[in-house]
Amino acid sequence: MKISSFIVLPFVIGLSCAVNPAVRSLPSSVSETPTVTSVQAKKLMTGADQVSAYLPYLKGKRIGMVVNQTSIIGNKPSVDSLVSLGVNIVSIFGPEHGFRGNASNGAKVDDAVDAKTGIPVVSLYGKNKKPSKEQLANIDLMIFDIQDVGCRFYTYINTLNHVMEACAENNKELMILDRPNPNGFIVDGPILEAHLYSGIGMHPIPITHGCTIAEFAQMINGEGWGGVAKTNPCKLKVIKMANYTHDTPYTLPVLPSPNLNTQQSILLYPSLCWFEGTIISQGRGTYMPFTVLGAPALKGKYPFSFKPVSLKGMSETPLHQDEDCYGLDLRNYDTNQLRKTKQLNLKWLMELYKAYPDKARFFDTSYSKQMGNFNYRSGNEALKKQIIAGISEKEIRQSWEPGLSAYKQMRKKYLMYP
Repeated sequence: MKISSFIVLPFVIGLSCAVNPAVRSLPSSVSETPTVTSVQAKKLMTGADQVSAYLPYLKGKRIGMVVNQTSIIGNKPSVDSLVSLGVNIVSIFGPEHGFRGNASNGAKVDDAVDAKTGIPVVSLYGKNKKPSKEQLANIDLMIFDIQDVGCRFYTYINTLNHVMEACAENNKELMILDRPNPNGFIVDGPILEAHLYSGIGMHPIPITHGCTIAEFAQMINGEGWGGVAKTNPCKLKVIKMANYTHDTPYTLPVLPSPNLNTQQSILLYPSLCWFEGTIISQGRGTYMPFTVLGAPALKGKYPFSFKPVSLKGMSETPLHQDEDCYGLDLRNYDTNQLRKTKQLNLKWLMELYKAYPDKARFFDTSYSKQMGNFNYRSGNEALKKQIIAGISEKEIRQSWEPGLSAYKQMRKKYLMYP
């Protein structure tokens, strides 16, 4: 990666906006910003919250913003805050779930006009995944500010890649307002094999990649992924976080998507999402998605049960709709276990396959349109065969090598935080 393609703006400690649900709003102008005390200075500060580090750079420029409901400064939407500070935002680009974050998973999102600001909203999860030359024509600087959860199959890193490709092709600079990775303490899983690239995985990375959005952007540039050529990288300007490490516990102040509606679900998501390629419900169609697992056929084997129903904006046609599902209640599972092991939990997948009575149907996508292809979620064709064969967890993990270790070594080149 060329040095000229990447600039990190220094920390500017000028706001007392720690990222948590109780944080006060951004001052009406930067000049009103209070001084940060020594205690406040130790609080984690996102890139977006350090307004005085990047506001002067935005003045006089036509700005495009890739944002959603997680894009906040203090506790206000970043678009609204920057408009009030005189920033000329000419276009908003929205990812999966839309700009306001209220579209179901996988649902097409159309272009629109934001009712509050009157700014045109371009969907990057509809007819085009990548901003077109025409859509970038009147933009001087693009800003990417979206909260990710650190998983390969969470599509915001794909949106990042598409935006970087478009910016590189059209000689537009991309500013990233960096945010924490709540699962940044885990780097684990099989490396995605090239023949399984899809809309839920387009990079040769493990299930949990262990990077912030800005670190992942550097990796895209440096490795030449997804249409971004090493010889023509995206010009990046990063606003780093203050007081962040990959082991820093971080509770998201805004839900990143409709079915990640609790901190518990966010931390369990990496270990539960591959169940979307099985006959086991992950709780879609309930208000506790990605914290429960079950299926009707497990009745009598587990006392806990739940019933998926149609929930608008979350899951309109969930797997096993209107049926009682029996299985595991993980709402009180101690997620510190994940932090201690720094590994995905494979035991739940192994346990439920062993418990399921009709094993031929466990991975059979013909049962329901709501079942995805397991191999696309695992990233390889081996894991499904290993689960069926009853291979031990130790042997399964050994099969992820040397790819996983090689990725971890490569990742070190792009880390901005300890």
